Amino acid sequence: MPDPILFGFEGPSGCILGRGPAQRIAPGTAATLASRIAAVALDPDEIIGGALPFDREAADCLWQCRRDKARAPLASVQGGLPLAGWRLTAEPSACDYAQAVSRALGIMADEAGRSDALEKIVLARTLLVESAAPVPIEALMAQLRADRSVTAFRVALPWGADHPQGRALCGATPELLVEKQGRRVLSHPLAGSARRLADPAADRAAAAALAQSAKDQREHALVVESILDILAPYCRDLSCPEGTRLTSTRSMWHLGTRIEGRLKDGDTPSVVLASALHPTPAVCGVPTARAAELIKTIEPVARDYYAGAVGWCDAKGDGAWHVAIRCAEVSGRRARLYAGAGIVPGSDPMAEAAETGAKFGALLAALGLPQDAALQDLPCDGET
Repeated sequence: MPDPILFGFEGPSGCILGRGPAQRIAPGTAATLASRIAAVALDPDEIIGGALPFDREAADCLWQCRRDKARAPLASVQGGLPLAGWRLTAEPSACDYAQAVSRALGIMADEAGRSDALEKIVLARTLLVESAAPVPIEALMAQLRADRSVTAFRVALPWGADHPQGRALCGATPELLVEKQGRRVLSHPLAGSARRLADPAADRAAAAALAQSAKDQREHALVVESILDILAPYCRDLSCPEGTRLTSTRSMWHLGTRIEGRLKDGDTPSVVLASALHPTPAVCGVPTARAAELIKTIEPVARDYYAGAVGWCDAKGDGAWHVAIRCAEVSGRRARLYAGAGIVPGSDPMAEAAETGAKFGALLAALGLPQDAALQDLPCDGET
């Protein structure tokens, strides 16, 4: 029997697997990560990988283990899907989420004109999926990796009495937070989204509307500016040579900007760059600290590792880290799915609720469940 997979990533840039036996890097916060990584001695065949939480003051989950050189796939097809005897619980419901969006828009309106005014906030909601049998992670990952436009990932998370069967963060993210190879550094932030449609003409129209949306362009620009500001002190050169373009997965259209740079210090570990960058305005807001505090008071379920970062780093510091979106925390018979939407002045509460429902689609489809299950309570009755 091969050693268990501690973490794995498979996407456009290839497949990376970290297998046990492993040891966990002493957990700590973003403020201590650089010194903790510097104290780790990696052999050439070892890598560090795992997950950074959304909350920068929460403990990370990083594993030191050997890199699988066999280039085996992230998962093989196995049984167990579609899920049987399943039920969904939305936390909050789409209608309650729309009310939260209205609350956030009210805060923005009240603060308009202030130097520290809230410009953007990303609000998330969850779907708790419960099934009659344990959720089959291998089969789930086999479904997620079928979309070659995204990076499918799985990361083993800490577990205890609340998760006797263990737990893992599984997903298919379209967003590269940072990739580092030698002195070369890349980032490809996404912000501004529209649902893909089955009819080709309607799908093209949705893409065109997104490209021309002033609201979405404004939301996207906030993210790009933040990443450029954070990466600038690390880089000699930094640019966006292609500008902002449309990009897509099987279920969503996005606005994306490819950022390229050259590091001053080629030994800077990719995980340290990831820690400096996250959470970006694409998953948090502007100003970041203000948005993060409001998220704690508005969202009913803690994000944990959702909207943080997942990735890997080798002995040279090279590696890639992705924004932990389009994901679910899986433990036994439960899978908690996460989705969020960026709220800026001009956002429509019902449209933002529908966007989160569309973003659940990839994980719901991978589990063999109806992709529109998260939209069953839309439209809402009454005012939001």
